[in-house]
Amino acid sequence: MNKEVILEARHIRKVFRTGPQVLEVLKDVNLMIEKGETVGIFGPSGSGKSTLLHILGSLEPPTGGEVLLKGKSYLSMDDVALSELRNSAIGFVFQFHHLLPEFTALENVALPAIIGGKARKEAMEKAEELLTLVGLQERLKHRPDELSGGERQRVAVARALINGPEILLADEPTGNLDSKNALSLLELFRDLNENLGTTMLIVTHNEKIKELTARNYRLEDGRLFEITGQKS
Repeated sequence: MNKEVILEARHIRKVFRTGPQVLEVLKDVNLMIEKGETVGIFGPSGSGKSTLLHILGSLEPPTGGEVLLKGKSYLSMDDVALSELRNSAIGFVFQFHHLLPEFTALENVALPAIIGGKARKEAMEKAEELLTLVGLQERLKHRPDELSGGERQRVAVARALINGPEILLADEPTGNLDSKNALSLLELFRDLNENLGTTMLIVTHNEKIKELTARNYRLEDGRLFEITGQKS
């Protein structure tokens, strides 16, 4: 039986123009991700990985083509609808955690749920549950500057999950971590997929991510090529 398609990119192009210069970063990129899948996109810095992730997450528009989330095209949505989509259906984890320094870990995680209309008490309870899930039950009241780099990234993961997103999009999630914390985060992602069935797309230059992802691609010269022979 076919699985449900969560995210689909069709013929994505992205062109940047600076005066007379034209740079085509993405050239006819196609991608389909099914529910529960873990997908990795690899490539060096400057290859367009982050640009592609931003387009897939509706953070910026493509020059051509379209992205669909559960069959609904971003092209059919206005800015308000896209903002609501990002908050409710897409979880983002970036290289830099982007936590609000004046708030505790608990408050940082709960905030997207509160913005989405959930009652504060319910949001805080869910945030505590998620922080416990990622191993930070003893750090609920700590602010970001009182946490290690690995802990801050775990808070960011919990925040990305607070609204029960359809898919988790991670942009170089281990890029700002040492090897020990990077491995710990990788194990967390594996647990989330195996235990919660979290669908995730990770763009990175870290080849270790292939130990987590079931299907992998390389972005090269603006085109996406599937990497074969990585998994049995």
